Amino acid sequence: MSYAADVLNAAHLELHGGGEAELRRPFDPTAHDLDASFRLTRFADLKGRGCKVPQDVLSKLVSALQQDYSAQDQEAQFLNVAIPRIGIGLDCAVIPLRHGGLCLVQTTDFFYPIVDDPYMMGKIACANVLSDLYAMGVTDCDNMLMLLAVSTKMTEKERDVVIPLIMRGFKDSALDAGTTVTGGQSVVNPWCTIGGVASTICQPNEYIVPDNAVVGDVLVLTKPLGTQVAVNAHQWIDQPERWNRIKLVVSEEDVRKAYHRAMNSMSRLNRIAARLMHKYNAHGATDITGFGLLGHAQTLAAHQKKDVSFVIHNLPVIAKMAAVAKACGNMFQLLQGHSAETSGGLLICLPREQAAAYCKDIEKQEGYQAWIIGIVEKGNKTARIIDKPRVIEVPAKD
Repeated sequence: MSYAADVLNAAHLELHGGGEAELRRPFDPTAHDLDASFRLTRFADLKGRGCKVPQDVLSKLVSALQQDYSAQDQEAQFLNVAIPRIGIGLDCAVIPLRHGGLCLVQTTDFFYPIVDDPYMMGKIACANVLSDLYAMGVTDCDNMLMLLAVSTKMTEKERDVVIPLIMRGFKDSALDAGTTVTGGQSVVNPWCTIGGVASTICQPNEYIVPDNAVVGDVLVLTKPLGTQVAVNAHQWIDQPERWNRIKLVVSEEDVRKAYHRAMNSMSRLNRIAARLMHKYNAHGATDITGFGLLGHAQTLAAHQKKDVSFVIHNLPVIAKMAAVAKACGNMFQLLQGHSAETSGGLLICLPREQAAAYCKDIEKQEGYQAWIIGIVEKGNKTARIIDKPRVIEVPAKD
């Protein structure tokens, strides 16, 4: 990745030359000789995980891969190699290695800019990639690759300012996760794109197969919903025709607080949440991203061994964003569970007697709440949100 490598090396030198404190300030385009109207999100027509192919369409598209995977599985069984059926349709691929007792756990993800701060965008992208590992209970990542598309619509000045900041944010998040970025691929593309690959080698007891939910379990969510609503509302402040639709239910200050809460939430790693899954005997999990809470809950429910279903009663939402979503004519379908999230929390199936202790422990370690949002009951491997769920308003952190 010649161009990306050069930029990353320059970013590395600048960071260790004393620039870290500067990176923590909100991004100011004018401080980098860019126009004050610069917005990173203008370099793509879709935002964050809102770029996902619709879930029903995706299921059809990957069906051929699933058949190939099954054929390989049967062949491996013939060779007396135990291969778990973890791959297509789940958060990670788990691939037994020819070296006995070890597995490769691997995932990839990328998306378009969702916030206008390039450094935070890099952190969010990295956290989003790693979340797939964390959803499997894997807490240590051995290596990351970065996938980067530089928008052809950027001027050279914009490129040379913004791309190093994105890459630096990605790298810093990887370091926070205890891993490093050792390569990847960079291209030019009409839309700016950022993502990566996360890989780790582990023993079977280091990951949690997400298929063991039982009747009586409860569902815990580790981050609030509403990130997509918050970032859109923040952009609408400068768009009078859109702002007029929501200004009666929310103030500019409310939106700015929600935006920063969303940005903070999306950039926060799910690593502690994954570690505590082992401590409190989780029966499976998934991360909430582009298909929304209900979409990912349905996928997780469909992969359970037992005949169970998930019923969601509570929806923790970034403060004021439920009202914004309603004022928009329900275009986000937030309360129906269809609003896309980016780098969202883990949805975890926990034994009922362990769930409260899990929530208390994660708040103690992270300083952020987790919520019991639903139950596991006998059913036909589906998930639903009740007709009038309780909305929990999650305030911004100071």
